[in-house]
Amino acid sequence: MYHEQETNQRVIYQATAFSALMRKVYIWMTLALSVSGLTALYCAQNSSIMSTLMSSSSSLWMIMIAEIALVIILTARIQKMSFATAGLMFILYSILNGVALSFIFLAYTMSSITSTFFITAGTFGAMSLIGYSTGKDLSGMGRYLMFALIGIIIASVVNIFMASNGLQWIISIIGVIIFVGLTAYDTQKIKQMFLVYGDDVNESTQKLALLGSLTLYLDFINLFLYLLRFFGKSRD
Repeated sequence: MYHEQETNQRVIYQATAFSALMRKVYIWMTLALSVSGLTALYCAQNSSIMSTLMSSSSSLWMIMIAEIALVIILTARIQKMSFATAGLMFILYSILNGVALSFIFLAYTMSSITSTFFITAGTFGAMSLIGYSTGKDLSGMGRYLMFALIGIIIASVVNIFMASNGLQWIISIIGVIIFVGLTAYDTQKIKQMFLVYGDDVNESTQKLALLGSLTLYLDFINLFLYLLRFFGKSRD
């Protein structure tokens, strides 16, 4: 009887820890999106910042390199750093990404950016729910999506030189499909990770939650940018 009660308590504790960690994933993701959005809006409304960014290509390259470096360091060395350090690096990445995203406010109207954001949020939420609740293993789909992602990255680089509007539309359509699928796949992967390792809320598992939020943050941002090519209205 005692062992049965102890087992039940352990199951309840693990379920509570799992739920808490999944919440942290979405809380961190929401915080990062908020930081990026506010940073982008602030920069777009600051003429001196935009003038500096637009007149200096080296500044943009430095931001891009810093973003890539932060993602690599976070994913490769997060278990060797404190949770506080990892969290600060994630926020720093969100700020830098917000600076890079500030240009969309110069290219598109505020109303179309806002409406596209809500379309993205609805699509992301639906696909994340599917990934969380489905009993189907999405790992096979994830592999194909990653190959397709590499393909559109290569195609995007090629199109810089070709400047083909037709190819750009094809890339955008495929991009939306890829990140819709990756949202479901990554959500399921995070869920399965916590079913295995999320039996306690500690610094180690909170770092895993931070990595999960970074993954979903990137899915959201990329989905938003691809959808913006369809729903964004250019400024006159």
